[in-house]
Amino acid sequence: MKTIFVVDDTHVNLIAAKNVLSEQYNVHTLPSASQMFELLKNEIPDLILLDILMPGINGFKALEQLKADKHYTNIPVIFLTSKNDTATESLGFEMGVVDFISKPFSSPVLLNRIKTHLDIEEKIRDRTAMLEFRTERLIRLQNSMTTVLANMVEQRDNLTGRHIERTTKYLKILLNCMLENGVYTDEISGWNIEMVSSSARLHDIGKIVISDIILNKPGKMTADEFEKIKTHTTEGEKIIESIIADSGDGYFLQNAKLFAGSHHEKWDGTGYPRGLSCTEIPLQGRIMAIADVYDALVSERPYKIAFPHEDAVEIIIESSGKHFDPELIKIFLLCEKEFVKAAVG
Repeated sequence: MKTIFVVDDTHVNLIAAKNVLSEQYNVHTLPSASQMFELLKNEIPDLILLDILMPGINGFKALEQLKADKHYTNIPVIFLTSKNDTATESLGFEMGVVDFISKPFSSPVLLNRIKTHLDIEEKIRDRTAMLEFRTERLIRLQNSMTTVLANMVEQRDNLTGRHIERTTKYLKILLNCMLENGVYTDEISGWNIEMVSSSARLHDIGKIVISDIILNKPGKMTADEFEKIKTHTTEGEKIIESIIADSGDGYFLQNAKLFAGSHHEKWDGTGYPRGLSCTEIPLQGRIMAIADVYDALVSERPYKIAFPHEDAVEIIIESSGKHFDPELIKIFLLCEKEFVKAAVG
């Protein structure tokens, strides 16, 4: 049985509403908005009938408070009112009320209006749940495909072992720390952190076209070999662009393309493939640069030992303003201890 709150400072109206609704609904009658908010702490109704003209918190103020609270904002509210002017209705609908019922109300009107809106809300919830289910399935499929592609690259590059998994964790740590500390929030506040982090798994996808001989060379590369390695950034962009052309995917793959094409750019303009500098470098690339270099420093390679975490942090600090965005280095220093846990997790 659905629950309805009836909020009205007139006792006669509360009794009348309860008499009409109690056979079909679980009804709570409340003489003030303040008592309604107290009850809301323990029970969330399916719909609220709310009087406008009440002492203390009137109907408009109560509606404003309901819509401002994420726990209550989706509860449909119908105004009970003897005011039928256009200005009142316009303001009410603008604030989010779903309907008006004039007082004194008739039983059939009250029942029909309530049934209509509860049916609408139920359909909205059902369709929202279905959409969320389909979206979740799509995200799982997308993540699975991304993991397969990323693993294909990593299996060819025998020297980096689990690099993609670790850098994805570092990236997420940096993004969450940026949000917590208000750094570049204008840019990232609208990002889907999970989706952006997952798309970063494709940052080295371009290595799939690099020769195994070069990719797995244990010693120092020649200048020509290094030039070929550098093309993994632009080759990665081409691969992702071709997927976008076929699939029409926007957000996920556009982020992946930015990670692939810009994670080797440097703040001072000496990076590759385009020699971008400062904020010309997409934020995705500036963040990934820190995660990428940190992982390279603390990982063992045939041609180098693994640096201790503390030494890796010092090297990264020294490169602030040269390789790395100084603002992001401040963030890195706030969360670098979390990198240690992520590296072994």
